Amino acid sequence: MHVRMNDLVAVMAGNETGKTGKIIKVLREKNRIIVKGVNLVYKHTKPSQKNPQGGRIQKEASISVANVLPVCQNRNCKKYNMGVRTKKKILESGNKLRACVYCDSEIVSAE
Repeated sequence: MHVRMNDLVAVMAGNETGKTGKIIKVLREKNRIIVKGVNLVYKHTKPSQKNPQGGRIQKEASISVANVLPVCQNRNCKKYNMGVRTKKKILESGNKLRACVYCDSEIVSAE
């Protein structure tokens, strides 16, 4: 999967095109992710002890991982603050990292 938890991603396809947000949950088995503030849906709830009023609760629904790209945070990149494709870079120590295709800088998760 080309994205991870806490990544800043841009939505490239679907009803939410153009929005950006942070990944709050990754559903690997379904190939889907949940992004904060993107794809909001209403869940209708009955009155209960926790929520005596009941009503509509707004929450994020999952979107396909194929519809998002990680955002490049390098100011010198021509695609700064936009979704970019990534490539794997292997360091001398043998570690792998994700890098922006355009500026070759590391894509880091926003902790």
